[in-house]
Amino acid sequence: MTTRLKDRGTRVLPLNQIINNNCVDAMNALPEKSVDLVFADPPYNLQLKGDLHRPDNSQVDAVDDKWDQFSSFAAYDKFTNGWLKAARRILKSDGAIWVIGSYHNIFRVGAALQDHGYWILNDVVWRKSNPMPNFRGMRLTNAHETMIWASKSEGAKYTFNYHALKALNEGIQMRSDWVLPICTGHERLKDVNGEKAHPTQKPQSLLHRVLVGTTNPGDVVLDPFFGTGTTGAVAKMLGRDFIGIEREAAYREVAQKRIDKIRKFDKASLEVSVSRRAEPRVPFGQLVERGMLRPGEELFSMNGRYKAKVRADGTLIGSDVRGSIHQVGAAMEGAPSCNGWTYWCFQREGKVIPIDILRQQIRSEMKEQSY
Repeated sequence: MTTRLKDRGTRVLPLNQIINNNCVDAMNALPEKSVDLVFADPPYNLQLKGDLHRPDNSQVDAVDDKWDQFSSFAAYDKFTNGWLKAARRILKSDGAIWVIGSYHNIFRVGAALQDHGYWILNDVVWRKSNPMPNFRGMRLTNAHETMIWASKSEGAKYTFNYHALKALNEGIQMRSDWVLPICTGHERLKDVNGEKAHPTQKPQSLLHRVLVGTTNPGDVVLDPFFGTGTTGAVAKMLGRDFIGIEREAAYREVAQKRIDKIRKFDKASLEVSVSRRAEPRVPFGQLVERGMLRPGEELFSMNGRYKAKVRADGTLIGSDVRGSIHQVGAAMEGAPSCNGWTYWCFQREGKVIPIDILRQQIRSEMKEQSY
């Protein structure tokens, strides 16, 4: 992916780059209100004590890195408040954030989100279809992680591609419990020694669902704990721009190699199912202005029972009623309301054509102009 730089006032937005810095300092160096979405996978503060072994006495490769170690809950809270404050400054007014964590940290992060003015939209349970067993047999198998999805503030017009997620779920409304496997096999990245490149690498499927559901092509997605770059890899595939922040050189190297191999989907593949309410509004009068329908031309109800004439101002007139395409349709059917776009049709060369075809033609042109 070609690196692009966008000007935001006196600062420059480094798109599709991995920044080597502390996440707070890196975010503070970015322009205010310049990012559409933040996906954060912060240290979990697992508080592990001693080694963990399997029943065969082999040692589990657990998360024991220094970046996950904090001296106290107070220290972790200070760290959390610092990066959440920095993230909120760079989010656009209608931006949103996802934070993923385990029972060790997610409740503290959730409280901090609210303290900083974020508005929680959902908590999503990622239920792992292949979790690691609890080898000691002293607790329940920890088979899930929690993600919090929040807008920048209450009332923000955040992005939510409801119909796209419904399509991903075979036409059924997407729920807040997601059953997806952890990274295994070819997806699990390895270092030069053949060991796991990162202990908490997130699966591509998880980020795919997040980005398809809550961003649009061309949006800027920032990951302040970039790791091995799952967020960047999926963003590139889906036509989003990313900014990664990662201070560990080994992770940056693996992430960059991974992203360099990613191929962006073609333009047609990036389009997703959207709600009709989310599509650009097209007044019926625009069809008349553009000559797609002529004043005096007759429209016919889809059931063939009624007809009305088009007027120069984009209204219709029937035998005893006049008004918008919706008002006239409702009056003729004796109904409280009517969707005129699906009710009326016109004739061309002996063929009956719904007027909604003309609206979709205009919307298609508008999309082409936006690219």
